Amino acid sequence: MDTTEYKTVLAVFTLFNVLVICWCAPQRFCEPGHEALGRCNNSPAEEKPVCSEINLGYCNDLDYSRTIFPNILGQRSRHEVESGAEYLLLSVVHGLLNGECSPDIRLLGCSVLAPRCQDLPSPAPVKSCRSTCEAVRKGCGHAFEGIDMAWPYFLDCDRFFASEQEGCHDPLAPLRARQEVAFSNLSPDEPSTIIQFTYHSNAQMYSVLKRTAAKCSHISKTYSIGRSTEGKDLLAIEFTDNPGGHELLEPEIKLVGNMHGNEVLGRQLLLYLAQYLCSEYLLGNQRIQTLVNTTRVHILASMNPDGYELAAAEGHELNGWTVGRTNAQNLDLNRNFPDLTSILYRNRRIKGFRTDHIPIPDSYWFGKVASETYAVMKWIRSVPFVQSASLHGGELVISYPFDFSRHLHEERMFSPTPDEQAFKQLARTYADSHASMADNNTERCGASFIRSGGIINGALWYSFPGGMSDFNYLHTNCLEITVELGCDKFPSEEELYPEWLRNKEALLSFMESVHRGIKGVVKDEEGYGIKGASISVRGIRKDVTTAEDGDYWRLMNSGTHIITASAKGYSKVSKRIYLPAHMDKPGRVDFVLKKVPVQPVGPDYHLFLSSSLDTYDRFDPYNQFQRYGRAEPGEPGEPREPGMGGERQEKPWWWNYFTQAGVSAPTWLLRN
Repeated sequence: MDTTEYKTVLAVFTLFNVLVICWCAPQRFCEPGHEALGRCNNSPAEEKPVCSEINLGYCNDLDYSRTIFPNILGQRSRHEVESGAEYLLLSVVHGLLNGECSPDIRLLGCSVLAPRCQDLPSPAPVKSCRSTCEAVRKGCGHAFEGIDMAWPYFLDCDRFFASEQEGCHDPLAPLRARQEVAFSNLSPDEPSTIIQFTYHSNAQMYSVLKRTAAKCSHISKTYSIGRSTEGKDLLAIEFTDNPGGHELLEPEIKLVGNMHGNEVLGRQLLLYLAQYLCSEYLLGNQRIQTLVNTTRVHILASMNPDGYELAAAEGHELNGWTVGRTNAQNLDLNRNFPDLTSILYRNRRIKGFRTDHIPIPDSYWFGKVASETYAVMKWIRSVPFVQSASLHGGELVISYPFDFSRHLHEERMFSPTPDEQAFKQLARTYADSHASMADNNTERCGASFIRSGGIINGALWYSFPGGMSDFNYLHTNCLEITVELGCDKFPSEEELYPEWLRNKEALLSFMESVHRGIKGVVKDEEGYGIKGASISVRGIRKDVTTAEDGDYWRLMNSGTHIITASAKGYSKVSKRIYLPAHMDKPGRVDFVLKKVPVQPVGPDYHLFLSSSLDTYDRFDPYNQFQRYGRAEPGEPGEPREPGMGGERQEKPWWWNYFTQAGVSAPTWLLRN
């Protein structure tokens, strides 16, 4: 045999060996979930279906005892099921969704992983009903959206479920029967909205807010107002019949909790309130539907998530009065706002000085400005809030501005605003609706409010500069009260439900109270709204200004008032109005202003009036805040995912549940 022939025979022999090896080698298995999606075939040969007892810990409460392998997904054994990401998801879904849709999701998933076995005429799986799957997806899809998780592929109602005509099994029928019995035993006085009265971590808080917004997407929306010092999202949720923007003549209110990180009850109450508004609206509660349809309610459950983490690490039993109070920069956020009250006291007797919309002095930006303060100030300036409440802890009382004493050396001195009567009415609304706050016999926490009925002027209680309530009043139209919810800043979980009962009516009454006084639109002769027009009331030296489209709201008590509308370049118009003692809605007072030549002004008037008007729009003019490298907070109305920033998007917080368990990464759960 010559060399050429030898090489030819050797090549043929080598090729034969390769073919034999390839023919005998086992077929490569699919990745988990790929076979069910039709991407490949995991079985080298068709396996004979076999019925066996269900022996899966998280599926043993199904209403049948025998299942079949391979199952609907092609998994051939109990071990293969337990090793898959699908089964792992069912084992943790209760915690991921914070108990929502449990055990519905788990039972539905188990009916796919361990389908009911039909023995005759030959072993075959009985698929669950498609109508059941569709009902669960409709009711629970928002919960997955709330944690940025895609709907699981193995719960595809069209692919893995059957119609009634094909013959199907309803895995949730026994559960619904038990629920109907339980609901029939409820008394009419028991609440129809079910809330879990437990504490929530920051991640759980974001999840609750986003799930609530997804569940009630037609009346609710989450958005970020910025980030904390450590980069945590300051996530707000709004409720209105047209979420996402301001509506003409619809008043806007805000509720802020957890400004001091260790004062946690307000944070929890606002989370419960968000869930309550959503659920009761869907259930047809007429009172809640009226409130949401006529008001735009903004809820910021935690203004200081960094401080909360420190306080929560100690827990309610060890937490004192200081740990977690400040933010991560060790700044007290309720002392960090611009001190406009001192500016007012210095200049209020000067002719032409405006006592409303006092601008932020440039010098403020050269001090320490907290990220949280910066975000809230931009929020307050961008939304035409009418009234607000900041929820605190440590006492049982409502305080209202001014919080800073009008005399520098007097720590406890009655220091009223021009809107003293309106503030007192706001405070009375909350205190009188609270279960025990207005009761003079209620045990207090050290301070004495026996004669005040549970409300007090802030500076008369104790004086401090740089507070958020004073800033709201002097820089914008917003009237904000401070709600001290009780002596215990960090109550035990057993106290959360009783505290909700004590405060629920007060929160609802406070929100409803925005619909009093007067509202209207200021227009020019062509019918266009005039932005920035002033609405003044004779006898009250504090004006409010119109919003973008010329609408305004003015909280006022009953009586006869003279109202004047004015704007630069327009004539003044005054009207005499009467507000009865009991009004269920605000009076409508519109104005039409005529254009007039702008009159020259004297030097003193120009000195103070123009300085107020021309510098109000100056916000961090020297870019001091940005100079320290802090990220620009998101604008209201632009949702941003918690924990996500820049161009690089990290995996969701729940991703570690799967990667640490050693299962194949369930990329089918990622929403992208």
